[in-house]
Amino acid sequence: MKEKWKKLQNGSDIRGIALEGIEGQHVNLTPEAGGIIAEAFALWLAEKVGKNTLTVAVGNDSRLSADALRGAVVNALKKRGVNVVNCGLASTPAMFMTTVTEGYMYDGSVMLTASHLPFNRNGLKFFTKDGGLEKADITKILEIADAVEDGACPVTDGLTEGSEVKMDFISVYAAGLVSKIRNATGELRPLAGTHIIVDAGNGAGGFYAEKVLRPLGADTSGSQFLEPDGSFPNHIPNPEDKNAMDSIQRAVLENKADFGIIFDTDVDRAGAVDRHGKEINRNRIIAMISAIAIAEHPGATIVTDSITSSGLKKFIEQELGGVHHRFKRGYKNVINEAIRLNNEGVYTPVAIETSGHGALKENYFLDDGAYLIAKLLIQLALMRKEGRHIDELIDKLEEPAEAVEFRLNIADSDFKAYGQSVIDSLGAFVKVQPGWQAEEVNYEGLRVRCENDNERGWFLLRLSLHDPLLPLNIESDVAGGNLAIARKLAPFFKGFEKLDSSSICAFAGN
Repeated sequence: MKEKWKKLQNGSDIRGIALEGIEGQHVNLTPEAGGIIAEAFALWLAEKVGKNTLTVAVGNDSRLSADALRGAVVNALKKRGVNVVNCGLASTPAMFMTTVTEGYMYDGSVMLTASHLPFNRNGLKFFTKDGGLEKADITKILEIADAVEDGACPVTDGLTEGSEVKMDFISVYAAGLVSKIRNATGELRPLAGTHIIVDAGNGAGGFYAEKVLRPLGADTSGSQFLEPDGSFPNHIPNPEDKNAMDSIQRAVLENKADFGIIFDTDVDRAGAVDRHGKEINRNRIIAMISAIAIAEHPGATIVTDSITSSGLKKFIEQELGGVHHRFKRGYKNVINEAIRLNNEGVYTPVAIETSGHGALKENYFLDDGAYLIAKLLIQLALMRKEGRHIDELIDKLEEPAEAVEFRLNIADSDFKAYGQSVIDSLGAFVKVQPGWQAEEVNYEGLRVRCENDNERGWFLLRLSLHDPLLPLNIESDVAGGNLAIARKLAPFFKGFEKLDSSSICAFAGN
């Protein structure tokens, strides 16, 4: 496979630079390249489903390059005889739902998105009724694209060109969420009397205010940045971004709202804000959906990524009576681990990352920010009838006093081997540190409990999934604890010539 195709793979997605505009970043995901990849997907899908005539849905988020890329993808699919359902502006979860929703059930779907990445990026995500494609599937599709470009997969003479129809599927998807909330609450307008604000960050999530909340009776005045605009003029559409979260927190407080909702660009991730303007994000949103899921399924297992707090584990296991299964970073890793556990007879209703990627067993294990929020809204409505507030669900969640992340860049061509050698050496270093103990059950990197009185926390060093760096997370339950831990770690990291430890050394004062 040519290097240009390899560079477009990002795990189980395809991502690239679709527009000029940032110095040093040159377009490598052209409409032509997108079209060739779409042809490759058609060939891959035909073999997978064993059909000669395929129907594939295509949608996109609000990116500036969306129209040109979608046009190329649609035309390329039609060229291969595929009947295309052009959904236009849509969310990533909605595009999966085109493959499983009664009355639609298309053979596959394509979503054009690069999640929260800058305006110049775009990408392709692919779905079948079995879910999103895996990393190996994307590699195979890019291998086929390489062959298509070289003329090794010619279009059959006389092949009838596929058709194209336009479909407002986001309205179908939204109606499904409305129905879900109504059925669960037993009311037509369960949110009547509530004031709920949506911040879509000018991505694809603006539909939630008009098509989900208003039919349920909510007052959505004060909602912001609902209009799709791929230049993202107000803030990055990312619930993890501080400016984005500050914006929705201010909106909730200024409008005296009961609840705030924030989505990423393509709505597969979400965060929230309670009536006090406090964010429900990262450990807090995991705790909230865990409280809901374990109340429905006592003793259930919750799978999260590796950087969740010790307070969250205590909350899930001691307060809720569930099991916390901490696994590897990467939303596909978390989801696949939950599926594995269920297959082995361990009931696991939730797989969720601290990034806001939340997937539920009852919803195809689809990472769907809009569905995750729907589960919270059901709980909000039910508790409101009892005169209670949804934030009370996580009153007993213990949160760290401090949390910090360092990203230690690796200057070695074989960065994975070098990074692993650092982790292995750190393991030996930890063994001789009084009060430090490596976690016995750990699936990623090295996680260490720091039990000295001036530390009372933990740290995790792991390899990045795709980049040449070692992320280091430190949390402490006492003020100054992170600094105490960092001061022990900084001299250790300085001993590695090909590791940039400047960030933690500056923090530690070394």
